[in-house]
Amino acid sequence: MTEPRMTETGASMISPQEAAARVEAGLAARRGRERRFRAYGRIAIGIALAFLVTLFVSIFSKGIPGFFQHYVTLEVTLDSARLDPTGDLSVQSLYDGDARGVIRAALYDATGASGRSGRKAAGKIISAGAEQRLRNAVLENPAILDTTQRMTFAVDDDVDSFLRGFIKRETPEKDRRINDKMIGYIDALQEQGLISFQFSDYLIFGSASRNAEMAGIYGALIGSLLTLAVCLVLSFPIGVATAVYLEEFAPKNRITEIIEININNLAAVPSVVFGILGLAIFIGIFGMPRSIPLIGGVVLALMTLPTIIISSRAAIRAVPPSIRDAALGVGASRVQTMLHHVVPLAMPGMLTGTIIGMAQALGETAPLLMIGMVAFIVDVPGSVTDPGTVLPVQIFMWADFAERMFILKTSAAIMVLLAFLILMNASAIIIRKKLERRW
Repeated sequence: MTEPRMTETGASMISPQEAAARVEAGLAARRGRERRFRAYGRIAIGIALAFLVTLFVSIFSKGIPGFFQHYVTLEVTLDSARLDPTGDLSVQSLYDGDARGVIRAALYDATGASGRSGRKAAGKIISAGAEQRLRNAVLENPAILDTTQRMTFAVDDDVDSFLRGFIKRETPEKDRRINDKMIGYIDALQEQGLISFQFSDYLIFGSASRNAEMAGIYGALIGSLLTLAVCLVLSFPIGVATAVYLEEFAPKNRITEIIEININNLAAVPSVVFGILGLAIFIGIFGMPRSIPLIGGVVLALMTLPTIIISSRAAIRAVPPSIRDAALGVGASRVQTMLHHVVPLAMPGMLTGTIIGMAQALGETAPLLMIGMVAFIVDVPGSVTDPGTVLPVQIFMWADFAERMFILKTSAAIMVLLAFLILMNASAIIIRKKLERRW
C-alpha cells in the first residue's frame, strides 16, 4: 500500500486532498464575492431606476393634465355692426368693436345671469383671451358675420381650478377665489353640457401671458430653435476645424499643450460663467440688446465648443493610421488626406458629440438668465435679432407663479423639453449606428 504523497508549502507539508479543499474554498469565496458584487450592482441600478421612475411619474402625473383645460361652448350671434363698426374688416376696426359684449351676451343667455352682480359674476367665467379668439375667427372667415356660430372659449384659471377640484365647493365663500353665484352659473353650464375638458391649444400655440389659461410655449419654442440654430452654425464648424488642426497639423509644443489643457478645463466650467462672459462682452462692451436669440446662441456656442472639440478629436484619433498611410502613399497631400478620408470617416463621432452638446445647450438656463432672456415677451420672435426667450427659461418663469394651472403647464412644458432632449440623443445614437464603420 502506497503512502499519500505530501506537498510542500513553505515549512509545512499538506496532502493533495487538503490542498484541493483549500483551492475549492478559495474559489467558493471568490464566487461569493463576485455574486455579492453583482448583487450590489443590481441594487444600485434598481435604486437609480426607482429615482428615475419617481421623477417621471411626478412629472407625468402633473404634466399630462397640463396638456388639457376646460372650455365653454356658446351660441354667439356675430353682429357685424358691433364687431366691425367701420365695416372694412381691418384689425383696428375689430379691436374697436364690442367683441366682449357679443361674447358676454351669449354667456348671459346660457347662464340666465341678470342684474349687475349676476352679470359681473358670469363674466368672470370666461378667459380674457376669448375676445382675441373671436377676432381671429372673424379674420379667418369673414363670412360668419351676421350669423350665429357655436364657438368654444377657454374658461378662467380659477374656474378651471374649481372644475379640477382644487377649489372646493365646501370652502366658505370668503376663502374662495370664486363666489357662490359663479358656482351656480358653472353648474348651469355643466347641466347643459356646455363645459368640456379638451386638449389645450393655448399651451402649444400660445405665448407668454400673465393669465394662466392663455399661457403657452410657442414663443419660447421658436426662441429655442433660433438660439440653437445660431449655436450650431457657430460651434460645429469652429469646433471641427479646431479639432482637425490640433490633432493633425498643430506642432506638439508648450503652446498647444496649454491650449489643450484650457479646452479640457473649459468643458468643466459652470455654465453660468459663460453667461457672465456674454453679459460682460457682448452686452457690456459691444452694447448688443438683451434677450435676443443671437446673443443666446453665441453664449451657448462658447459653452458647447469644448464638448465638440473633445469629441471630434476622439473621433479623428479613432480613424486607423493605415487610412492616412494609404492616402499619402498614392500621392495625396496631408490636407487632401484629412478632408477626403479622415474627416468623412470621423464624421459620425463628430456629429454625435455635436448633437449631445446641442442637447446640453437646449436645457441650459443659467447663462441665458445672465443675458436677460428672462424678460416677459409676448410676441413670437421672427428672427435671431428679435426679443425672445427659450423653453428652459419659460419653465423657470412659470415655476415661480402661484396659479395652479401654471404648475400643470410647467410640468407639461418639462415633458416637451424632455421629449426634445430624448429625440436629440436618440438621433445621435441612430446617426452613429448608421454611419460608423468597424475596423
